[in-house]
Amino acid sequence: MEKDLIILGIETSCDETAAAVVRNGKELLSNVVASQIESHKRFGGVVPELASRHHVEQITIVIEEALANAGISFKDIDGIAVTEGPGLVGALLVGVNAAKALAFAHQIPLVPVHHIAGHIYANRLVSELKFPLLSLVVSGGHTELVLMEKHGSFKVIGETLDDAAGEAYDKVARTLKLPYPGGPHIDRLAHEGKPVIDLPRAWLAEGSYDFSFSGLKSAVINTLHNAEQRGEIISQEDLAASFQASVIEVLTKKTLRAAKEFQVKQVLVAGGVAANKGLRAELESAFVKMPDIELVIPPLHLCTDNAAMIAAAGSVLFELGKRGKMDMNAYPGLDIENF
Repeated sequence: MEKDLIILGIETSCDETAAAVVRNGKELLSNVVASQIESHKRFGGVVPELASRHHVEQITIVIEEALANAGISFKDIDGIAVTEGPGLVGALLVGVNAAKALAFAHQIPLVPVHHIAGHIYANRLVSELKFPLLSLVVSGGHTELVLMEKHGSFKVIGETLDDAAGEAYDKVARTLKLPYPGGPHIDRLAHEGKPVIDLPRAWLAEGSYDFSFSGLKSAVINTLHNAEQRGEIISQEDLAASFQASVIEVLTKKTLRAAKEFQVKQVLVAGGVAANKGLRAELESAFVKMPDIELVIPPLHLCTDNAAMIAAAGSVLFELGKRGKMDMNAYPGLDIENF
């Protein structure tokens, strides 16, 4: 029998300090996340310096808890996978340096992981990947369609030209004076209202798989301001429903069209916005009519930033021979295609 591959994953790209242990790339042994939402909430968004300080305070505790929950020690670990980018540089450096220190102290191979690759590979903890596949990545900092022909190969066929979907959600939520993070609050309100307000859909050039949400965000803000000037009250629920309907329609239709064009066997959904109930329901409704394409959406705890996804991606990269060195650094603008 082949020996099990045990990978420790570490994730500190933004405001979640996380560590996890994954066996053979698919079996989750532990997944520990220390959230900073309460600390950043009063500022209405993530404060990079504050995020870095919290990572420093939590990183050792989180790693120790992940190992304890998995019932293993460092001698059982075959590799340490860590996010090297993209993300906040100060936050990334905490995870990278913790991983390097542990790798050096225990003589364990180091595996650098792209954050978005991690989000994509979170789906492998749910279902084995089938190539070629298409991944819709939707988060606070990213919105893109990624085509994969094989493990470790990523081709971006469409990406946002301005705001990411999650960023637009947070900005609209701030306009509606909703708490941070705004996405879950918009999603909740959307299910209580009706999409009766006419808001734009940015389809861009014919055949394009790129996205744009800046104009939609501006349209929501202008709709509110114009109503205020006229002394009218607009239903928050209806505005949230109309905004969400616009975002979801564009995401779903472009994903569906790309899946057909590239004849993929599987469509994966990845990133924090994958937790959005409206998006999940619309994608499930669209792909139920496409029996030859399997739709995979991870459970909610694997949508937002976590280290299980980093360990899952790290397992594949480890087997492909990818290794980090002791001069490894953090790369806030890391490109997934040249990763």
